[in-house]
Amino acid sequence: MYNNSNTERRTGEGLFTGVNPVMAVGSTVLVIAFVLFTVMVPETAGSLYNSAKGFIANNLSWYYIGLVSFFLFLAFAMTMSRYGNIRLGKDDEKPEYSFFSWFSMLFGAGIGIGILFWSIAEPIYHFQSNPFIAEGQESSVEAAQIAMRISIFHWGLHGWALFALSGLGLAYFHYRKGLPLSVRSGLYPIFGDKIYGPIGHAADLLAVFGTVFGIATSLGLGAQQMNTGLNYLFGFEVSITNKIIIIAVISVLATMSVLSGVNKGIKILSEFNMHLTMVMLVFFLIFGPTVYILGSFATNLGDYLTNAIPLGFWVETDPGNSWQGGWTIFYWGWWIAWAPFVGIFIARISRGRTVKEFLLGVLLAPTLLSTFWITTFGNTAMFLELFGAGGVTEAVNADITSALYTTIELMDLGSTLTILGAAMCTVLLVTYFVTSADSATLVICTILSMGDENPANRYRIFWGLSIGAVSAVLLFAGGLRALQTASIVAALPYSFVLILTTWGLLKSLHLEVSEIISTIDDEEHPYSAGNAAPAAAPAE
Repeated sequence: MYNNSNTERRTGEGLFTGVNPVMAVGSTVLVIAFVLFTVMVPETAGSLYNSAKGFIANNLSWYYIGLVSFFLFLAFAMTMSRYGNIRLGKDDEKPEYSFFSWFSMLFGAGIGIGILFWSIAEPIYHFQSNPFIAEGQESSVEAAQIAMRISIFHWGLHGWALFALSGLGLAYFHYRKGLPLSVRSGLYPIFGDKIYGPIGHAADLLAVFGTVFGIATSLGLGAQQMNTGLNYLFGFEVSITNKIIIIAVISVLATMSVLSGVNKGIKILSEFNMHLTMVMLVFFLIFGPTVYILGSFATNLGDYLTNAIPLGFWVETDPGNSWQGGWTIFYWGWWIAWAPFVGIFIARISRGRTVKEFLLGVLLAPTLLSTFWITTFGNTAMFLELFGAGGVTEAVNADITSALYTTIELMDLGSTLTILGAAMCTVLLVTYFVTSADSATLVICTILSMGDENPANRYRIFWGLSIGAVSAVLLFAGGLRALQTASIVAALPYSFVLILTTWGLLKSLHLEVSEIISTIDDEEHPYSAGNAAPAAAPAE
C-alpha cells in the first residue's frame, strides 16, 4: 500500500513549517561545508576532487559507459512495451501543458544553456584532436565530420535517456501512486515506508547536492561568457566584480520567476527562450553558409544514428590516453548528476501524459533540436575554418567564452547584423540561465518540502539567492572548476540511486499491469492501460 500521509511526510513547525527539518538543516550544512572546504583549502580540495575523478576515469569508465547505454536501451524498450499506454495520472487525465510549452520547459531546464556554451567550442576542440582521427588528419574535412559526430553524441540520446527514466519514475509514483514528488519515492517498492527515514533522506540530499552545485557552477561559468558578450557589445570590463554583479542580477531575476510559479514565470520565460532560439537558428541559417549547414544536418544526423551504438559502447583501453575521461566520462557524470534536478522538473510538468508519450518526447525531440543546434553553430565555425579565413580555433584555444562571438564576427555580416547576432546570443544566455536557475530553485524547495509542488515562497527566496551566493563565492575564490569536478564525482553514488529507482519503477509497473490483466473479463478488449488500475493512496 502506498503511504502518503502527513505523518509520514514529517514536515516541521515554526521555522521549519512546510519543510522536513532533517532535510532543511542537512542540505544547508552540506552546502556550507563543501563551499568552505573548497574555498578555505582550495589546493587540498582540488587535489581530492581531481583524484576521485581520476579514479573514476581510470577504473570505472566501463561502468559509466555500460550504465548509460543500458538506460538508453531500456528507455526505448519501455516505449514498445505493454507499459506504454499507462497514464501519468488518472486514466482520463489529459496533459497539463501543450507540447510546445512542455518541450520548451524541459529543454530549457535540461541543457539549454550548456549547448549554447559548447555548440561551437566542443566541435572545435575535437576538430583538433580526438582518438578517432588518424594521425595527420587533424583539422581536415574528415576531422570535422568526426568532431561533429562526437559532439552530437555527447548531447544526444544517451544523456536524455537518463533524464527520461529519472523523470518517468518520479512522475509515475507521484501522479499515479500519490507519493511525494521526490527522489525517495522511487525507492518505495523496494524499501516501503523506510523511504521516510535515513534511506530517503540520503537519496534526496544527493539530489540537492547535485542540483545546487550543478546550477551554481554553471551560473558562474556562464557569467564569464555573459561578461565576454557584454564586453563585446558595450565595452563592459571583464572582471571578477562584474561577473559577480551578473550573477546577482541573474539570481534576483530567477527568484522573481520562481516566485510567480510554473504556470507564469517559468512557463512564459521557457516559451520565450524557445522562440528566441528559433530566431537565432534561422539567423545563422540565413546569414551563414546555408547550403553547407543544411547538407551537414542531414549528414550529421545520419552519421550520428549510424555510430551512436558503437560510440556508446567504446571504452578507451590505453591507460595513457585521458581523452575519454576528460570528455565522455565527464559528460556522463554530469548528466547523472543533473538527473534528479531535471527529472523532478520534467515530472512536475508531465501530468497526464502516457509512458510512451513521455519517453519518446523526452528522448527524440531534444535530440533532434540538439543535433540541428550543434550543426547550425558548429558547422558554421567549421566552414570558416575549412573554407574561410579561419580564426575560430585560435579564439577557442585562447578564451573559450569568446567562441560564439568570434564566430559571429568572422561571418562578416556587416556591423549592424553582427551586433544584432551578438545581442540575441547574449539575451539568450541570460534568459536560459534564469530558466535553469528558477527551475533548480523550485526543485530544491520541492525536495525539502517532501514533494510539495507549491513550496512556501520564503524557501524559494532563500534557495534562489543562496544558489547565486554559492556561485559568487566560488567564482571569487577560484573554486568553480573544483566543485564542478566534485559534482561529477557525486554522480557515482547517485548512479546507484538511479538504478534502484528504475528497478522500483519496473517492479511497480509490472505489478500494476498484472493486476489490470487479472481483472479484465474475457469479453473485454485486450489489455489497455488504465482499466481497473489499482487505486492510489488517498489524496491529502
